[in-house]
Amino acid sequence: AMLIAVFVGWRESGVVLVIIPTTILLTFFASWLMDYTINRVSLFALIFSIGILVDDAIVVVENIVRHWRMKPGRDLVQTAIEAVAEVGNPTIVATLTVIAALLPMMFVAGLMGPYMAPIPANASAAMLFSFFVAVMIAPWLLLKIGGGKHVGADSEDAGHGHGSRMGRLYRRVAAPVLKSKARSWAFLISVGVATAAVTVLFATRSVTVKLLPFDNKSELQVVVDLPEGASLEATQRVLIEAAHRLTDLPELSHIQAYVGTAAPFNFNGLVRHYYLRDRPEMGDLQVNLLPKHERDRASHEIALDIRNRLKNLETPQGTSIKVVEVPPGPPVLSTLLAEIYGPDAATRRAYAAKVREAFEAVDFVVDTDDSFGHPTQRLRIGIDQDNLEFHGVEEEAVYDTVAALFGGISVGYSHRGGGANPVEIAIRLPRSGLGPGERLLSTPLPGRSGIVELGDVVDLRYEAATFPLFRHNGRFIEMVTADLAGRFEAPIYGMFAVEDAIATLDWGEDGPPEIRYRGQPQDESHAALLWDGEWEITWTTFRDMGGAFIVALLGIYLLVVGQFRNFKLPLVILTPVPLTLIGIVIGHWLFEAPFTATSMIGFIALAGIIVRNSILLVDFIRQERRKGTPLRPALLEAGAIRFQPIFLTATAAMIGAAFILFDPIFQGLAISLVFGLASSTALTLLVIPAVYVVFRDDGSDLPES
Repeated sequence: AMLIAVFVGWRESGVVLVIIPTTILLTFFASWLMDYTINRVSLFALIFSIGILVDDAIVVVENIVRHWRMKPGRDLVQTAIEAVAEVGNPTIVATLTVIAALLPMMFVAGLMGPYMAPIPANASAAMLFSFFVAVMIAPWLLLKIGGGKHVGADSEDAGHGHGSRMGRLYRRVAAPVLKSKARSWAFLISVGVATAAVTVLFATRSVTVKLLPFDNKSELQVVVDLPEGASLEATQRVLIEAAHRLTDLPELSHIQAYVGTAAPFNFNGLVRHYYLRDRPEMGDLQVNLLPKHERDRASHEIALDIRNRLKNLETPQGTSIKVVEVPPGPPVLSTLLAEIYGPDAATRRAYAAKVREAFEAVDFVVDTDDSFGHPTQRLRIGIDQDNLEFHGVEEEAVYDTVAALFGGISVGYSHRGGGANPVEIAIRLPRSGLGPGERLLSTPLPGRSGIVELGDVVDLRYEAATFPLFRHNGRFIEMVTADLAGRFEAPIYGMFAVEDAIATLDWGEDGPPEIRYRGQPQDESHAALLWDGEWEITWTTFRDMGGAFIVALLGIYLLVVGQFRNFKLPLVILTPVPLTLIGIVIGHWLFEAPFTATSMIGFIALAGIIVRNSILLVDFIRQERRKGTPLRPALLEAGAIRFQPIFLTATAAMIGAAFILFDPIFQGLAISLVFGLASSTALTLLVIPAVYVVFRDDGSDLPES
């Protein structure tokens, strides 16, 4: 509203102040119809929408005011109708192009689909309602509160663009570019080179790619797994020692320890099956932090600090300690997950052990673990058949005795408490008496010739316990898991680093495993490594969003063809779309932010926003040409007239996005909109006229300034 007050007028800003809440309330109504709740994602969709839903209103209001100033003394209502009609068709198409860019994102597959769906759904509804509000309510309201000001108004060259300050500014910048075909070619080539050059930042990893950045939560978990068979007391000792190392964390609120029992689990724990952590060797520390506004560090920085504090903790060999953060989006079994396939269990474990070596060789791959671990020893009680027959003892007596010794015997129930909660009455040895020794082995058994001791008819031997079995879609697998912290925190960089480490290992005659990024191997006669975890969701999300972008461009192209009845002109209008990359990539580099799924949403949305500006500019160029104006004067005149509304709509969208610029999850969306709009809007007003000069130069001279 302040933006409109400064550049158009305070009465016009009052119109915008009414239009924004009206459109937002209608969007809430649409959300109710679509059965969306008000949550963090849907609210950010509305914040993102605020900047673009006033675009139609700005275009309509600005054009009405321009016509009132151009035609003083005429009937205000009729002039307003003509002004709305002038921008009506291009505004309809421009609105539909934004919707065409957003809607395909609703069809992203996997877990990210439902997570992101409220953004295109709510934003599309907001755009649709904003158009109807802009062409129906805005003109009526402007007449009510601002019409009297313009009765009999007169201003030299008002509304024509070249007389205004912004129009003169545009002419000074654009005239040198459009002076000759050679200059226009040089400008277009330099813009193309700049667009290609910024993509180098992805190759040099100055800008990294990640599914979603880390969120700033008020809780963390330290998950501890001792070797299988470890006692409850050993697990508790490790947890207590770990807790002591964290007590001087400045952001710490309190710590809860859970030993041999499952801690209350969150969404992340649901996917990782933390509710099954009920064995003696398993423990959790729930680390609760101070509220966000009471601490300077984000939870991810604190997690890195915790991991560093626990690095040299004394633990039994084979212990695994993981620092687990609450996921910012869809949770996965592990950030970096390698599934090992092979012909048999021994081969799979051997390859998994070597792959784990490769994991541990990468400095930013942390919390490495595997699915088979270190199985404990177990005591096997075997029957000595020769002695059994010699002493005349029945096998059933041996089985019953062993079951009674180790499992106890239930003899009934005590129905105290009115029978509601009966208490079992059982006879069993104390835990201290369950170890194999004289006491157990001297247990009497009935034999043919009298009493025989249990030790006379059984053999005791220790052996390695069996490994756990894991299947994925019915295929046997072993898993190597890890997290990332340090230089890179996206799985793709960890994957490439691990693959480089795999290439340096000695794999013997069978050679290294086959590396796969998608789909289980069909032939399991040779070992194969399939990357899963966060990579799977990342691949699915960016693949589907790339497809959505292509569908969006096709939809925009068809809409523009229908508007201008020309198959070549839409290509000119779509030319500025890649230019958004200049601002987007530089913005991510300046903020040291990864290019995320929300960044991609902003990139796709920008295609619709930038095209709407291009449509309005091209429409005015065609209007000037139909009047018989030579090409270069027509280009400068159209650019000078449309510079202000294009500048205002772009700035409004940037203001709307700026309020989420420091949100940990939606920062990428904000960076894409703010910096992408800044670069592409400035270039759009120069690139499209330059394309006209290059391909349709009529040799006309620039008008006198």
